[in-house]
Amino acid sequence: MPPRIAEYLATHEFDGPCVVVDTDVVEHNYNAMSRALPVGRIFYAIKANPADAVIERLASLGACFDAASPAEIDLCIRFGVSPDRISYGNTIKKQRDIQYAYARGVRMFAFDSDAELEKLAESAPGSMVYCRVLMECEGAEWPLSRKFGCEPEMALRLLVKANEIGLDPCGVSFHVGSQQTDLSQWDIALSRISGLFEDARRRGINLRMVNLGGGMPARYRSDVSSLEDYADAIMGAMMRHFGPALPEMVFEPGRSIVGDAGVIQAEIVLISRKSDDDDTRWVYLDIGKFSGLAETMDESIKYRFVTPHDGGVTGPVKLAGPTCDSADILYEKTAYELPLDLKIGDKVQILSTGAYTTTYSSVNFNGFAPLESICI
Repeated sequence: MPPRIAEYLATHEFDGPCVVVDTDVVEHNYNAMSRALPVGRIFYAIKANPADAVIERLASLGACFDAASPAEIDLCIRFGVSPDRISYGNTIKKQRDIQYAYARGVRMFAFDSDAELEKLAESAPGSMVYCRVLMECEGAEWPLSRKFGCEPEMALRLLVKANEIGLDPCGVSFHVGSQQTDLSQWDIALSRISGLFEDARRRGINLRMVNLGGGMPARYRSDVSSLEDYADAIMGAMMRHFGPALPEMVFEPGRSIVGDAGVIQAEIVLISRKSDDDDTRWVYLDIGKFSGLAETMDESIKYRFVTPHDGGVTGPVKLAGPTCDSADILYEKTAYELPLDLKIGDKVQILSTGAYTTTYSSVNFNGFAPLESICI
């Protein structure tokens, strides 16, 4: 629990669930990553938490930004971010959105298909483009599907085509999965990427940039390696596969920058059992899947909970949200225990919830308001 957030929650009352984000922690995390990976450029993934105060703080530190829409581009520019510090990293863009980004001065775009490449050639001529390559996500607590990226053989063909139609094929990108706990995944990925670099060189395309995506974690229930361990693993893999003449490196962290900077305060609405002899309590919170905790889907991200009765005797619980939807269960299979003294009306803090909570909160499902966000 960040001390400033603890103090804030102790001195303020809220009618519903809220997330409090400490922007000093955001700054600390950004600076720590800059020190650990000084040879790379950090493009903050705006989707993790687009709060004005977060973007403003990171912009003041000189961060670059990974945007997925015109609105995210405008958000960055509003806080003084120059277009050369923005990458349009979504591989699925409307033609008019490409035109808009190009008119705003953005010159760096991702793609992974022929159709997207042709849209870029028409609406963003001469721009730097990088091809996203499919990767496995073993070890990731929030794996990525095959929605993004293409096979390396196709990526090679597309990079050659990009050059032929007047674009600047500057490099490739990949993502090993969000909340990646297996440090060897970067080595596996970079062995394929370095081969693609060599194949492209033989075809007359001199790639100069590797976008390594995100994957570095926040701290949830399971222990994770230190940032320094991640940096050592990544740089070791880069040296093994590229040697001393390293290409430009780009990172797109989101979760690892803002995750640990946020805490959600929720309230217990109901505690019940499903039978008279059931030892397991059902604990219903005033926040659920549809109001910010979407990453509990399939019980993937396992948050830590703090209650006013910690230190006492505990018992097994299943945790759920408040809505009239049977999918709104947070943890039914994962073994959670909470104090037996827990009462209806108690406030509960959910740690490391600064990332992917406000952005996943529904507008008004069942009449519940979106998750309130406060930055301090």
